[in-house]
Amino acid sequence: MTVLSQAPAFRLTRPMRQQTSVIFSSPHSGREYPQAFLEASPLAPLVLRSSEDAYIDRLFVRAPLFGAPLLCARAPRAYIDMNRGPEELDPALIEGVPRGAHNPRIASGLGVIPRVVAGARAIYSGKISQAEADARLNTHWYPWHKALQGLIDQTHAVFGQAIVIDCHSMPHEAIAAHIRPGQEPPQVVLGDRFGAAAARGVIEQVEAIFTDAGFRVARNSPFAGAYIAQAYGHPVSNKHVVQVEIDRSLYLDERKVEPLPNFSAFCQRIHRVVGELAGIGRQTLSIAAE
Repeated sequence: MTVLSQAPAFRLTRPMRQQTSVIFSSPHSGREYPQAFLEASPLAPLVLRSSEDAYIDRLFVRAPLFGAPLLCARAPRAYIDMNRGPEELDPALIEGVPRGAHNPRIASGLGVIPRVVAGARAIYSGKISQAEADARLNTHWYPWHKALQGLIDQTHAVFGQAIVIDCHSMPHEAIAAHIRPGQEPPQVVLGDRFGAAAARGVIEQVEAIFTDAGFRVARNSPFAGAYIAQAYGHPVSNKHVVQVEIDRSLYLDERKVEPLPNFSAFCQRIHRVVGELAGIGRQTLSIAAE
């Protein structure tokens, strides 16, 4: 049995009794597009959806059956990005925002309120107001992160540790662009910010689970983890974050943003992985000092 809590910013599914220190989060799978946002953008809805980690929440949906909570964003990434800091405001998009020190994410249009979607296609034909930006942060960003922080604090208090599996998908072309000719691209990329977000023992166990499930796995290249890993990963305190990026082409028609015919079978494969990942948190880990 599971317990579902919903708010405008998130959907949180908990087991009746949490049995593991592992928490699953899905910050980019939201697909509730406000009508006013759709009407304001010159892009077609299908193009806006190219930024989604589409259906990642469905891949990890059984986490509560293994005793682990699952936190999913409801708003889409094109509207607000939960994996950015609230200060990462883009002066090229938001009126009245001063230019600050160079930030490569903001410069590329991928701040907390994105200016572009995949392929650097502009979401808006002009700027949005500071009031609109603040409203999105207050309605979505802050409540979602308050929920995640609460899960981490509660889990750490009970188990003495918290392990966040931060669930994402990656465009196939983004992986192909980072490999040498003739090299097989990874199907899963694990990010721990080169050891800053998770202890070695945690990342090694996560990697072993995906490898044993038949996936080609890489670490930290081309994705090492963004705001969630940076903000919540603190291995010395036994708080760990591992960002998991799964190649979308394994289960998704990326052009249509629709599940492939093999989607159910792929879900079953990931469900087994989820069960093993949850099992990591049933152990008493003394790995913070590694």
